[in-house]
Amino acid sequence: MAKKTTIPSTYPSWIYDDSEIPDPFGYGERAVKFLRLLKHPKSVLPKKAFQLDPWQERVVRKIYGPRHEDGRRIVSTVVLLLPRGNRKTSLSAALALLHTIGPERVPMGNAIFAALDRKQAGIAFREARGIVKEDKRVDAACAIHDAFNAPKRIFYKKDSVELEVVSGDAGPQHGATPYFVLADEIHLWPNRLLWEALTTGLDKVDNSLLVVASTAGRGQDTLAWDVVDSARKVARGEVDDPSMLPILFEADRNCDWRDETLWHKVNPGLRHGYPSLDGFRKHARRAERSIGERNSLLQLKLNAWLDQAMDPFVDMGVYDAGKMEPDLEALEEVPCWLGVDLSSVIDLSVVVACWRTAEGYVVKPWFFCPRDNLQEREDEAGVSYVEWEAEGEIEATDGNVISYATIAERIEEICARFNVKEIAMDPRMAEPVRQPLLDKGLPVVDFGQSTKLLMPAYHEMERAILGNEFHHGAHPVLRHCFANVRVRRNDLDQVTRFTKPKNTKWLSIDGAVAAAMAVARCSRGEGGSITDSDWFTDDMYTA
Repeated sequence: MAKKTTIPSTYPSWIYDDSEIPDPFGYGERAVKFLRLLKHPKSVLPKKAFQLDPWQERVVRKIYGPRHEDGRRIVSTVVLLLPRGNRKTSLSAALALLHTIGPERVPMGNAIFAALDRKQAGIAFREARGIVKEDKRVDAACAIHDAFNAPKRIFYKKDSVELEVVSGDAGPQHGATPYFVLADEIHLWPNRLLWEALTTGLDKVDNSLLVVASTAGRGQDTLAWDVVDSARKVARGEVDDPSMLPILFEADRNCDWRDETLWHKVNPGLRHGYPSLDGFRKHARRAERSIGERNSLLQLKLNAWLDQAMDPFVDMGVYDAGKMEPDLEALEEVPCWLGVDLSSVIDLSVVVACWRTAEGYVVKPWFFCPRDNLQEREDEAGVSYVEWEAEGEIEATDGNVISYATIAERIEEICARFNVKEIAMDPRMAEPVRQPLLDKGLPVVDFGQSTKLLMPAYHEMERAILGNEFHHGAHPVLRHCFANVRVRRNDLDQVTRFTKPKNTKWLSIDGAVAAAMAVARCSRGEGGSITDSDWFTDDMYTA
């Protein structure tokens, strides 16, 4: 049954209901008129006029119209949660200029673009610079400082008002007293240091304004979650705070991401031609097969807040398509690579063999665990460890600790039967098995569990699974391991780490880790290192 499209109760319906927005002093109208007088280098309107669409105009009026009796703005904090591609940067730059060269400026005042790093902060700055330079009169009234690797700012000469860029990588920002701050993409900010410096600076003066403009993030232990969740409480009426204006275009994590009605609901720009609807549809088609693409669509284009701990590696339905049983006899002379994940003395250990064939990668696992905790594993994990052992899918070693000697013997047997080129294992955990194998002249190689090594391994395995080039013979324990994998991704949506659900002692991901190691070494042996491919760069694993 298809999921029903639902919109969170935090949805800003006031943007579309034509309700009256108070503007007792006419400051909302004044702000709108100023923005319409700006020019934008990419505008398609006559004379390059700044495109202020109806939904954006309502936002501007809601910020600047309502006032206290003394003329101060009622709104002092705006939380704008907007999916990628809805011209958030253009609107943010225009609002900053409203406080720099426009009627909201304060003589000798300070406006700030703040972001994670100089590169991110520079995006909004370049947008503002482009608007200023598009109008010769405005350009003449300003001094723009944009030298490479130097502080970037726009200075309005008449009233000595400055718009500057600050970033989290530029050291402490305490001491600033801004009247306007644009906090950009706070879901990327790693800590609260810059946030605290800027917000305490805003508190020093009356009538200051903080605009938080961001897409959705991941996890609930971040600054961004705290800020957005506070805005949600205001939007739902749980907290009475007229000084905060929540503008939250977001979908539910469990929404029907295929529903184009939902796309239009949470992307206010779609009805005006942005972002690309065709690009949206292409992304949705990719999301049909890829968990990573699906989560990217949910987070970046539907603004659904994701839980890092609940981000699976692959869709298990796609994984199950690789159930072709390997013909081990036919593989005996084919070059073979082993990935070995050795656990603690009480946990699951695994050896995974990998061959490269015309159909893709073929893998075969051997699992080991202590016999004495089989039943405890089954009781607590809710999976069939006892049955798997009875069917030969797991080899249980006597006692309550793993027998490393048994694992070493099995690896020797695998090497005797198959054309094993390498045995990859993490040297930190492998010494009880590693040294005996080396003593027998077997081809052991170290495979440390560093991000630099594992990221390309994860990528290649993900590519193979999605392309139906990963054949596992429907081994039930291996499937169990893959189903348990949760991943951490960087901002480029690349997998950086495998984890497993918290508070689950007996759920294992070891088979998936060993498979990634085996696939990585097999890929290297069958055509060069995967780190030589076009998509891999030296800094990708630090992105």
